[in-house]
Amino acid sequence: MVDYPAIFAAAIDDLKQEGRYRHFADIRRIRGRFPRAVLHEGGRRREITVWCSNDYLGMGQHPALVAAMHEAIDEAGTGSGGTRNISGTTHYHVELEAELADLHGKDAALLFNSGYLCNQATLSTLGHLLPGCVILSDELNHASMIEGIRHGRCAKQVWRHNDLVDLETRLKALPADQPKVIAFESVYSMDGDIAPIAEICALAKRYGALTYLDEVHAVGLYGARGGGIAERDGIAGEVDIIEGTLAKAFGLMGGYIAAERATVDAIRSYAPGFIFTTSVAPALAAGALASVRHLKASNAERERHQERAATLKRRLAARGLPVVHTPSHIVPVMVGDPVRCKQLTDQLLDAFDIYVQPINYPTVPRGTERIRLTPSPLHDDGEMDRLVDALDTLWNSLSLARAA
Repeated sequence: MVDYPAIFAAAIDDLKQEGRYRHFADIRRIRGRFPRAVLHEGGRRREITVWCSNDYLGMGQHPALVAAMHEAIDEAGTGSGGTRNISGTTHYHVELEAELADLHGKDAALLFNSGYLCNQATLSTLGHLLPGCVILSDELNHASMIEGIRHGRCAKQVWRHNDLVDLETRLKALPADQPKVIAFESVYSMDGDIAPIAEICALAKRYGALTYLDEVHAVGLYGARGGGIAERDGIAGEVDIIEGTLAKAFGLMGGYIAAERATVDAIRSYAPGFIFTTSVAPALAAGALASVRHLKASNAERERHQERAATLKRRLAARGLPVVHTPSHIVPVMVGDPVRCKQLTDQLLDAFDIYVQPINYPTVPRGTERIRLTPSPLHDDGEMDRLVDALDTLWNSLSLARAA
């Protein structure tokens, strides 16, 4: 007989030996006090400061969102009641999709339950619908994009990260009449670098390719209205399909695409991941609607966020800590070893009440393990001082390499 539990236990032991086994931090955010949270651990509770949240702007605590969600629950109850095709399209969903289409200057938008599902469903459906399609994928694309391309069962080429010469070489070698999709991200969340979107779009136009741009780490954060890097650079109109999330800067959950109406209608009509999934709760759609509308009109959060990220990078560098100076809000600090990365984050939590998640393989390549800090507009100077002091102390006690 097959000893199934033994097989699973061995697989887990392998992760533990490599220092890649992941523990969940059992936390409850404190409304109105972000980035403070309560850690539940061993039957005890204590307050901690969260430095690794994707709620980049702290919008998950914003009074307008909380009020909108309470109002939606009072008016419509809890769940949506079905898939979008079967009673699950509420007026909240319709309004939100219109607002997202407007945010990106597109004809239409389509809401999904998560950014992962959105990428997986949309890219796989493009692969199925476009005859003989080849998808050209940046080598650092997110796992959800890779999964979507794989499930599309079409030809795939992986081009070197942000390398326009490699991309053009591959495009030039493909027949002019072969459907092509260039799939890439704007802000790459682990390294913090930014794609040359305008140049990629120019190549796409020259060689007859569609562009699929993942802006999940940029929507809400960049551009005059929060439309992302493409809006900031004035080229959103050149991108065919923009994919975004409601789970990061907008402070809730869900993903979406915005594109020309026929494109959106085709994905809506053919993507199993959309068709057979119960739609997001009306309260979530209502909260997202409030968040998108607020960030379209307010730059205060974006400006403070950029200042906080730049300040943290300067303070880390001043202590000789190996921070990567990125052109975005992402603040990676390199460790280079999975076991010591976990030791570092464990000690941050145990000794300093600071929660940072270790970033290990397969999220990043082996040997590039790191912590990824996400300062928000709500992290004040005192919290930043405590973080930098704690990291400085632990870098010494763990004998970690300083910046060259």
